[in-house]
Amino acid sequence: MHKLSIPPRVVERVTRRAGRAHPFDLIAPARAAFVVVDMQNYFMAPGYQGEVPMARAIVPNVNRFAAAVRGLGGCVVWVKNATNDTRETWSVMHDWLMTPDRRDRRYATMDTGHAGHALWPELDARPEDAQIVKKRYSAFIQGSSDLEALLRGRGIDTLLIGGTATNVCCESTARDAMMLNFKVVMVADVCATYSDEEQNASLAAFYSNFGDVQTTDEAIAAMQRGQAQAAA
Repeated sequence: MHKLSIPPRVVERVTRRAGRAHPFDLIAPARAAFVVVDMQNYFMAPGYQGEVPMARAIVPNVNRFAAAVRGLGGCVVWVKNATNDTRETWSVMHDWLMTPDRRDRRYATMDTGHAGHALWPELDARPEDAQIVKKRYSAFIQGSSDLEALLRGRGIDTLLIGGTATNVCCESTARDAMMLNFKVVMVADVCATYSDEEQNASLAAFYSNFGDVQTTDEAIAAMQRGQAQAAA
């Protein structure tokens, strides 16, 4: 897994602003969702164009954290990216930011009918979990998915973000969630990208202004505190 390293000056800035190093150090688990972004074959299986090798290393932690969230009364949502119906509506991404060859492979291998769209088979996705398809990096931008409606319908106010890639779809989703007034924690050791440098730059930028960054153990402890407070 990536080695977490957030500059002390960033921690100091957040602590001055929020009064504590972790703004969301108390989480009501019944109102929390673990949102797992793009843990699909396209991003995880060797040989696929979008492969993020480090994403395979976080799978045991993703499964452990998902089990903890469920056990504490929260919910788990698996978000999968798809290229269906994006040829015209996201043409800048595909026609200008990719070569034609890479564009065509992305269209084909992240289509909902292709094996690349499916969840990585080692993930412990349960029948009670939700699965959502998105069409953009962010699951929350207009037209991307029904994730916001699902979460609002379940009374969720806190999102615990994991998946891949940290600095692309995870961060985009997390930032937009904060703008929609969710409490958002990026859970560092269930996120993965291409290098430690990119991982830590993304997490530091998010932590500076948008929400919290915690490890799985810290997030579980925050939910346990929230559960204890509710029972008191």
